[in-house]
Amino acid sequence: MKFTITLSTLLLLFATNSFSQTLTDLKLKPKEIPKGGYMVSDGNVCITPQACSFYNDIETYSNIVGTVKSKAIQSFKSKADRGSIMYFEFDHVFKGDRFLQGLLWGKAGEPTDEHPEEYVVKGKFLIIWSLKADSPLKEKSETKIETLLP
Repeated sequence: MKFTITLSTLLLLFATNSFSQTLTDLKLKPKEIPKGGYMVSDGNVCITPQACSFYNDIETYSNIVGTVKSKAIQSFKSKADRGSIMYFEFDHVFKGDRFLQGLLWGKAGEPTDEHPEEYVVKGKFLIIWSLKADSPLKEKSETKIETLLP
């Protein structure tokens, strides 16, 4: 009986924790930034203008994707890499999957060398990586997101 109660309590704590994340929790902390000479950069350093346009003008798209509760961006530069990670929290579950695919990738319907952005939706959270596909930043961020928002 004790085992069942303990297991139930742990599962409840895990479920509560996974749904109480904030954008600050999802962002890469200084110690999580991979080695390689990365410098934090102010503003947007998106690979393509479509990704930054979506971030800057998200309110314009609210009737399609839903209302944004909060948003944040992290931008990085190094000699070999540059880009931005955009974080969005919506009032309700994100509903603009098809629209975002078209905006980011056009007719290709998936990332390309020219439009390498990738994204993930986890309930009310949307994270867009405007980074090269092989970016160590993207890998670190994806791992963190998968851990915090299973």
